[in-house]
Amino acid sequence: MIITHVHFQIQPEKEAEFLQEMISLMAESRKEEGNHQYELMKSLEQDFAYTMVEVWENEEAVQAHNESAHFKAFVQNAPAYLAARLKVESYSGSAINN
Repeated sequence: MIITHVHFQIQPEKEAEFLQEMISLMAESRKEEGNHQYELMKSLEQDFAYTMVEVWENEEAVQAHNESAHFKAFVQNAPAYLAARLKVESYSGSAINN
């Protein structure tokens, strides 16, 4: 599995617009083949800071997501919301079943 954390620092006056766009992005991304998780987390320690947690079956699923129309639209619109550069971290892992 591929696990990706995308850290966003949002302009305060753009937060509502950002969240509205994220609702749409999450809904479409969760429908994609190979997606196991697509969740937006709000920081409890820093205002206007969010982390997107993505879990994908494999690199092919990530690539298909990156080529999707809804993701490309978000990438085009994202700079208008950001107060700082994105921080992206990707990991390779496997599920541990109890």
